[in-house]
This record gives sequence, structure tokens and C-alpha cells, in this order.
Amino acid sequence: MEYWQLIVLFGSCFLGGISIFFFRKDATRDLKLLLSFSGAYLFAITALHLMPDVFRSNDPNIGLYVLGGFLFQVVLEQLSHGIEHGHVHAHEHDRVAFPWGIMLSLCLHAFLEGMPIAEGHQNELVFGIALHHIPAAFALASVLLQNHVRKNVIIILLLVFALMAPLGYVSSSVISHTTSIGISAYFDKMMGIVIGIFLHISTTILFESSVDHHFNRRKLIAVLGGVGVALIGFFI
Repeated sequence: MEYWQLIVLFGSCFLGGISIFFFRKDATRDLKLLLSFSGAYLFAITALHLMPDVFRSNDPNIGLYVLGGFLFQVVLEQLSHGIEHGHVHAHEHDRVAFPWGIMLSLCLHAFLEGMPIAEGHQNELVFGIALHHIPAAFALASVLLQNHVRKNVIIILLLVFALMAPLGYVSSSVISHTTSIGISAYFDKMMGIVIGIFLHISTTILFESSVDHHFNRRKLIAVLGGVGVALIGFFI
């Protein structure tokens, strides 16, 4: 188990969430640029690293798990309203005492993403998860603020959310070391699900992070930057 990976997963998510208390209220423009960068990076590492690895397996049904992950993310978004990719859709008539559906779906989403990391040598996956959890945590904190949740409660909930991906990682690692089967027997299937989730999130980000789905210069630079970072990791 690589402890620095746990720190990256937890720290990026938690810091992304609490940054809501330090940034100006109207940070939509900067958040969209971060979304464009993270969406491009997620899509690029999925195409360059994750998909080639998982499709080298001898499982002829691996595509079913990719499709399952994609559809599972569609279902989760009915509860989370798209917060996984940084969207904040809160309206006065939608406000409730506490958005349980959003919190539960985000935690399940993050836990599942963290599980395949236990196989080892998944640095691209670690950074991909960490990067897209930054705007997700920021959006979660924003929704909680709009629902008049107290600041100390928001911090506790962000801690819970930030622990989910590391907890998925640790749980998989414990299973691998305490059972005769090991997590490696299910690695390709879990990775297929994560690939489906990443494909949904990244494409949604790229299509929805600008007005009327048009590229502008700043977004183009952000997208090229995300792809460029993934390419550097691929060739190095």
C-alpha cells in the first residue's frame, strides 16, 4: 500500500471542498476551466492507460462491465444531480434540510473508484480520481451551503467524502491480504466499471463545461493542458 496515494486522494478532495470558504462566491468561470482540464485528463488517461490494460485481459465480457459502469453512473447522477463533475444545480424550490441522495451517491461513487488502486502501479488512476474530486468536493460544499448546513457540519461531511476513495483502496488491499482469492481476480472487472464511470464523467464535463457547448480559447488551452499532462505520463 502506497501511503502517498492515500494522502493525495484524501487531501485533494478535502482541500477542494473547504476552498469554498476562501474563494469568492462567483467562481464559476475558474471552476469551469478546472473542469475542462480534469475532463480532458480523465478522458486521456482512460484512452491511453486504462482501456488498453483492461482490454488485454482474456475476459471476453469486459465490455459489459464498462457499459455497466457507464449506466451505473447515469443512475447515480439521478441522486447526485451531476456533482461528480462539478455541477451545482440548486434552486430555491429544491432546497431541503439535507441532501441525503447527493451525499450517499458521491460516497458510493468515490468508494468504487478507490478499489482498483489496490492492485498497485495505478498512479494515473490516483491522479485522475484526485483531480476530478476537487471540483466535485467544491460543488458538494456549495450545495450544502445553499441548503443552509452549518459550517462545522459541512467540514465533517467533506471529511467523510474525502475518506471514501482511500477507504475503497484500503478495503481492497485488506481483502487481497486476508483472503485466498485476492482482489487481483476481480481487478479487470472493477477497472471496467471505473472506465465506464470515467467515460461518462469526462465526456459530460467536456460537453457541458461551456455555454452552448462551444469551445473558447481558455477552454481549449485547459483541454489541451489536460491531454498534454496525460501524454507526458504516457511517454515517460
